[in-house]
Amino acid sequence: MDLPESSVPRRVGPVDREELVRVIEQSLYSLGYRRAAAALEAESGVPLYPPEHDRLLLDVMAGQWDACVETVRSVAGVGDADRAVAEFLLWRGHYLELLGAGGDAGLRRAREVLRRRISPLGVDRRCVHWLACAMVSCKGAVAPETVVEWRISVFLDLVEVLPPWFHVPTGRLEHLVESAVTKQVASCIYHNLPDEITLFEDHKCHEQHIPSECAQVEKDDTLTKKHCLQGHHKPISFVAWSPNDRMLLTCGTGESLKLWNVDTGECNLKFQGSADYIISSCAWFPNSEKIVCASSEPGSSPNRIFTCDLEGQELEVWAGDRIPKVSELAVTPDGRHLIFVSCNDIWIRELPKGREWRFREKQAISSLSLSGDGQSLIVNLSSQEIHLWKINESSTVPEKFKGHKQEKFVIRSCFGGSNSLFIASGSEDSEVYIWKRHLETPIKVLHGHTMIVNCVSWNPARAHMLASASDDRTVRIWLARKTGSICS
Repeated sequence: MDLPESSVPRRVGPVDREELVRVIEQSLYSLGYRRAAAALEAESGVPLYPPEHDRLLLDVMAGQWDACVETVRSVAGVGDADRAVAEFLLWRGHYLELLGAGGDAGLRRAREVLRRRISPLGVDRRCVHWLACAMVSCKGAVAPETVVEWRISVFLDLVEVLPPWFHVPTGRLEHLVESAVTKQVASCIYHNLPDEITLFEDHKCHEQHIPSECAQVEKDDTLTKKHCLQGHHKPISFVAWSPNDRMLLTCGTGESLKLWNVDTGECNLKFQGSADYIISSCAWFPNSEKIVCASSEPGSSPNRIFTCDLEGQELEVWAGDRIPKVSELAVTPDGRHLIFVSCNDIWIRELPKGREWRFREKQAISSLSLSGDGQSLIVNLSSQEIHLWKINESSTVPEKFKGHKQEKFVIRSCFGGSNSLFIASGSEDSEVYIWKRHLETPIKVLHGHTMIVNCVSWNPARAHMLASASDDRTVRIWLARKTGSICS
């Protein structure tokens, strides 16, 4: 049995019933379900638009400007300033139509509208001055054949000034739903699967959605040895993959910087002279066509940062007393910024030759890593903290992540997961730690290594896969629990 209209509650929880119905009606109309929307209006007794809306629309289209002003003044919830703007829009519309009509009578009436209707409203005098100039230049005058389109635009401008209840904003229901989903996803600490979102239930990911099981990768992710790169005679201290995954850079103290072909396993180039100085770090530019290196020479020679092509030819060099000794460097994915670390400082330089700024930490920095979008960076500190900085100049206070152990050795961390929403790090206690961005404490600790975990790397193409390397001479692959099998 249907309840009488008077017994239907105005509010259901915090939601106003009539507002909800109107938002649904607007959504149905915008989706093309006009009959369904009309049926909802009829059954609910709640029209999409209030009577003032339809009356104002009819009066604007008919050019009944005095009646329009009376309607605007009757609309509840309109402040004096907004009411003045609404009246200005109406009289401006009428004024420009009169200018477009031409003739002495039209100009005389336009002058009267400007003097008696527009000037007393107290709006920005520049607007009034512009309209006065239009009487001479006819700029903005509305030609008679475009009056219908002009009045529609006047009405649309009006509803932007009037209260939200007067005209339901386009896409309002969709916006509310998207906002709710976005908020749920943002509050889900394990969210790592961007495609698995449904409107049929509240969003909540299980911890199994992030890498948590050490697994032997199978099927299309099978791991096999492809090449053994031979050529270095001393320990290798640095390895860097090219962004296109076709080349590899390797170097070590007293060793030449070498460029390897990943497909063949052959060394394509030994960079001349690189064995004569210490290359502390290298990084690729995003096009995989040039690299940047930081080096220092024994004795009193200045430190250098230089770029070169894949033929070993130097392109740009930064040298001198003001160039610090660099321990880590990186280039943002868009190629617009060079970032390097020296002791307690993070330096950021616009490329090719732009501004430069820096962030200063209180403790020594041991490693640097960039987010996938190049907008953020993380550094590991000797204070056993990881700090996240925004790359823009306005960044002043970093986000902090704690829980891992780092006292004596270089430990490397990384961004990872869907949209770089997570941070992972090795640790001196043989564990792998994972944080959700904006949360200071770890959400997951991975057990399996038996010695210090020096480095971690999150697969940029597979959000469910994380790799870790340890002094126990193993590299372990961690997968979400629903993929792969548990290793012993």
